[in-house]
Amino acid sequence: MQLKNTILAGAAVVAMAACQQAGPKHEDGPARKFIDPANMDTTIHPGDNFFMYANGAWLKNNPIPKDQTRWGSFNLLIENNLSAVHTILDSAAGIKNAPAGSLAQKVGDFYRTGMDTAAIDKAGITPLNEVMARIDNIKDAGGLLAEVTLEHTQGIGQVFGFGISPDDKNVTKQICQFGTGGLGMPGREYYFDKDERTTKVRDAYQVYIAKMLMLMGEDSMTAVKDEHDIYKLELALAGASLTRVEMRDPNKLYNKFNLDGMSKLTPGIEWKGLLTSLKVTGQDSVLVSVPKFFTEVAKQMKATPVDVWKKYLKFHMTNDMSPYLSSNFDKAHFDFYGRVMHGQEEQTARWKRILHTVDGNIGELVGQLYVDKYFKPEAKKRMMELVGNLQQAYADRIQHLDWMSEDTKKKALTKLNAFMKKIGYTDKWKDYSALTIVGNDFVKNVLAASAWEYNFELSKLGRPVDRTEWGMTPPTVNAYYNPGFNEIVFPAGILQFPFFDEKADDAVNYGGIGAVIGHEMTHGFDDQGRLYNAEGNLANWWTSEDSAHFMNKAEIVVTQFNKIIVIDTCHANGSLTEGENLADLGGVNIAYEAFKKTEQGKGDKKIDGFTPDQRFFLSWAQVWRASTRPEELAARLKTDPHSPSELRCNVPLSNVEAWYKAFNIKPTDKMFRPENERARVW
Repeated sequence: MQLKNTILAGAAVVAMAACQQAGPKHEDGPARKFIDPANMDTTIHPGDNFFMYANGAWLKNNPIPKDQTRWGSFNLLIENNLSAVHTILDSAAGIKNAPAGSLAQKVGDFYRTGMDTAAIDKAGITPLNEVMARIDNIKDAGGLLAEVTLEHTQGIGQVFGFGISPDDKNVTKQICQFGTGGLGMPGREYYFDKDERTTKVRDAYQVYIAKMLMLMGEDSMTAVKDEHDIYKLELALAGASLTRVEMRDPNKLYNKFNLDGMSKLTPGIEWKGLLTSLKVTGQDSVLVSVPKFFTEVAKQMKATPVDVWKKYLKFHMTNDMSPYLSSNFDKAHFDFYGRVMHGQEEQTARWKRILHTVDGNIGELVGQLYVDKYFKPEAKKRMMELVGNLQQAYADRIQHLDWMSEDTKKKALTKLNAFMKKIGYTDKWKDYSALTIVGNDFVKNVLAASAWEYNFELSKLGRPVDRTEWGMTPPTVNAYYNPGFNEIVFPAGILQFPFFDEKADDAVNYGGIGAVIGHEMTHGFDDQGRLYNAEGNLANWWTSEDSAHFMNKAEIVVTQFNKIIVIDTCHANGSLTEGENLADLGGVNIAYEAFKKTEQGKGDKKIDGFTPDQRFFLSWAQVWRASTRPEELAARLKTDPHSPSELRCNVPLSNVEAWYKAFNIKPTDKMFRPENERARVW
């Protein structure tokens, strides 16, 4: 994935995608088959649907569990790792009289209070009494803005997004950044798209607002009236937001204003005072991703009655905090966001949800315990070797591009060679000494951690940009490229099978983690990443001719995906997923080229009946092994910049000549693509 280098402060928690400590058994059982024919469906020709050929038997024999919306390789890693982290948290929670402020005390008390459902149910909504009383006392637009900014300083991101990040055009300087927000559904599309599935979700959301208001104490008639008013306000904010495709253009999102300029754009909102209320001092300019959104916020603060705004703030506060409140709020929240929106049949076990909460709030404390117990230093050494090999293969490919001028090639190589590489976990852990975690109040802990995170972000102003900072915690099964730091990052969590195993043959590792490495490197040169230079600044380093060549080649990939119907009559969105699709295509090509430089890649020795090249591509396919519920699939088509798993496997391969040769793909096969229609970018 590509990590946007603007991190907007939001309410409560960031969910963790975790990993496993899982290697093949050698001491106490048989060795794992890294490419297991038992998972394949060989009744399907590899050229007709390679994803199903490689994974069909596994998918048939592993239905989606009721508490999941998707089930596959990633999820197995997550589940196994959850068990590992669960052991860590249980151990910390079981320590009696841990020293106040110690790592064990904070992790243990946070987890223990989250698991104390009796105390949480007894408290009901009372942990929010203080903020609800403040909202009740709002008298006018000035008081409304004061409450919104105060909640931001407490880590609760109401109405708009706010955070501190490097200036995209001067990444040595931190700057205040403002983005859109204020919606209860994932984005503008859910408020305006007319397809049947979205319409049902939209209708259900309005019912959910009313239900939540009734849980907060309103009678049914008042709740229905207030729901209409709240939804109308959200509709106005959604109308001033951008689509997800529009938000893929970093130049469109880079809008720098001095404070007087923003004040003129938003009558009624005085930005010097706004920053002061946000505890910001010494700043004379801000970055605003969508200026028209803030114009609309200012308009609605005048046009919408204060009483409606108060209902809106109360609903959103309760909605954001519902997973941490009593079971009636938690269940209502799951019924809409889990069951209706994503098709999840049963709620995830509580210990898993609380684990996510703890990791999302104090992840680097959990991470320290995790790496001490599970991460092997040898894995980092091997990964550095793989990264170096992939980097050299990428350089070779750039040098041999037939569509790029020598001048742009030199700058591309400079950027490639400047990649910062982060493997496993941070070298500088966050200091949580200022965060107090108590042993008897879960909501208080969530709010305290959110406020601590806000102050941590705020402390970056006026200080040098810390390029050692990580955007993911160590147990995360994922990786990212950050254009502002020009870095590729691989947390410890992803350094596990099927992505990586020290005892696997090169074909498996290069087809797995090698392709992931190539994927993240390609993000530096996809439709977004290519707009940033070697230093991480948003700056054009391309000739106009080379830029035109790139866009023409990238458009071929966009068109390939746009033609595919995924569910109902809904097509894949090649524009929304352009960056990830380019990264997948680049990743598999670069990993294959690097693999061919290894001894196994140069040879033809079969393992378990498969040639080295076949094992490479089968490894690629098993990484994407997954089934997805229809509701989840429909939601991802609107919100996810990644394509569905089957497409991520098949479409890139249909452009790779080596795959055709490895499996003897013929023009009569369904995945066959004529050479003149194949995408060749990086």
